Amino acid sequence: METANMSFPKAFLLLGFSEFPWLERPLFAVVLVSYILTLLGNSSIILLSLLDSRLQTPMYFFLDNLSLLDLSVTCTIVPQLLANLWGADKTIAAWGCIIQAYIFTWTAGAECFLLAMMAIDRYVAICRPLRYTLIMHPWVCVQMAVASWSISLANSLLQTTLTLQLPLCGHHTLDHFFCEVPVLIKLACEDTFANELTLAIGAIPIGMLTPLMVLISYTFIARAVLKLPSAEGRRKALSTCSSHLLVVTMYFGPGIYMYLQPSAKSSQAKFMSFFYSVISPVLNPLIYTVRNQDVKTAVKRILQSQSGFKCLKANGLCLPSVATKCTPE
Repeated sequence: METANMSFPKAFLLLGFSEFPWLERPLFAVVLVSYILTLLGNSSIILLSLLDSRLQTPMYFFLDNLSLLDLSVTCTIVPQLLANLWGADKTIAAWGCIIQAYIFTWTAGAECFLLAMMAIDRYVAICRPLRYTLIMHPWVCVQMAVASWSISLANSLLQTTLTLQLPLCGHHTLDHFFCEVPVLIKLACEDTFANELTLAIGAIPIGMLTPLMVLISYTFIARAVLKLPSAEGRRKALSTCSSHLLVVTMYFGPGIYMYLQPSAKSSQAKFMSFFYSVISPVLNPLIYTVRNQDVKTAVKRILQSQSGFKCLKANGLCLPSVATKCTPE
């Protein structure tokens, strides 16, 4: 019974950024603004794709999945982080800690696979344009997304379940601002070599294979772009990949470091995790939409449609319309 109590405490203490007390209130403001923008930005991408049929393409299908992952990890980690930064109580219930560990491991892996799937989509679009609709069939895209979510879920269940079975030492203090597997392993009272080995093996397909898939895809893309006869054609081809390349660079850097080097210095690891779980989700929708003409056009169409609807409603009708102005009768 004593071992069970040690293994499953009622709560954990999250030290967070307590070694930098002067930084907590400024961080609270940054996190709160980022949280709101993340919710608005990623929800808007999903909503636009549902409302505008022209955005229902493989690229935006994978982008919707990416937005859903960002929303999941943000809603799991950030509310607890805000509470810890603002108040004196920095504890998290055991069930909340378990949920954070499961979902964070799941979404982190799934995002790696989705970024690789998006690289493959860009490869087919640029290198096999005539067969694009045949290769990237909607059902194929669904299967690719399901595989990304499922493989990462299996890895999350394995890693987190094995970690939670470890007997913990007397203290339940986590030197982090949320619960994740490498940090929980440090609390174990027995040898954790098997857990760390399993973590490293699980990181091979996620932290090594997926970046390799991205690298191979863009190698073929670069070769195809260089063969294009016109500079304008090369510019357009590269513009379709620039957003994805930037997101990949932002994501895989901290991700590979965190999962392939779980023994990183505490403060450094925390700030890298902060960038990944707070900053990256708010930057992703901005990167994909700010210079994206398709999204801007979709927003204009929806606003014009709503404007036309109000015009007809004002005239006693309740039918949707694409009219942009109300003409006097």
